[in-house]
Amino acid sequence: MDDEGKLGTILITNDDGIDAPGLRALVESLVNTNLFNVLVCAPDSHCMTWLHPVAVKQVDIHGTVASFAVSGTPADCTSLGISRALFPTTPNLVVSGINKGSNCGYHIVYSGTVAGAREAFFNDIPSISISYDGAICMSRVKGKSNPHDFALAAQACIPIISTVLVDIKNQSYPGKCFLNIDVPNDVANHKGYKLTRQGKSIFKIGWKQVTSQTEGPIMSSDMTNTDIHTPKNYGTSSASPEHLLFAREILSTSSSLLTPQCKPSLHYYLGAIKTFQQFVIS
Repeated sequence: MDDEGKLGTILITNDDGIDAPGLRALVESLVNTNLFNVLVCAPDSHCMTWLHPVAVKQVDIHGTVASFAVSGTPADCTSLGISRALFPTTPNLVVSGINKGSNCGYHIVYSGTVAGAREAFFNDIPSISISYDGAICMSRVKGKSNPHDFALAAQACIPIISTVLVDIKNQSYPGKCFLNIDVPNDVANHKGYKLTRQGKSIFKIGWKQVTSQTEGPIMSSDMTNTDIHTPKNYGTSSASPEHLLFAREILSTSSSLLTPQCKPSLHYYLGAIKTFQQFVIS
């Protein structure tokens, strides 16, 4: 599938859905370099696990070789995208993101974005997950994130993606690992890149019953680390009145083992996962 002069073929997936600004900004930045063949296989919306066959619909994303929206999880999308059921060859690299919000420390255990990259790793395909902390910061100030913010985050990641593909072609890319990139909120003024170890950030989740504001009770999830102050706004998904619904609440956190280079609100990394490498954009 690689054209002459291209560094390789990249499969893009994410957690926030195929229309999410983070994915679109990443695709646009990759396409504009004219260095990559870009494939997209992403959830048709922000997705939870589905216990039934997934539906697939082809969509038009400018500059890509082919793009599909899938009614499944990011891991489903990666699995399908590398299986040759949709595309004639397997990609050289899988990139999952750009996620709206940071994914580091024990967040990586819950993260659908990281799961998209991890699925490729399980199948011996190099992969990267990308998350942008600034997307959450912007949403607090403006009510929503600006696509231009994602464009800056995407552009900051292009050198890493290009270098990884060159190493893959030269057979010098280390096996048995995948990369996670956590982009800081002030990415326009970043000072460079650093490969670092995972630190530790953990939260314990409790539950509290919530009541209905519409037809039925409301269930909401708030799993953000308390180092990052997130408004307690609950969702509006409805349920039948006979159900008891509960919302998550954070009971405690621990982020004692931070890397010295990282501020608590930006980067915390989990060192215990040996196959998981962390890039800092500082």
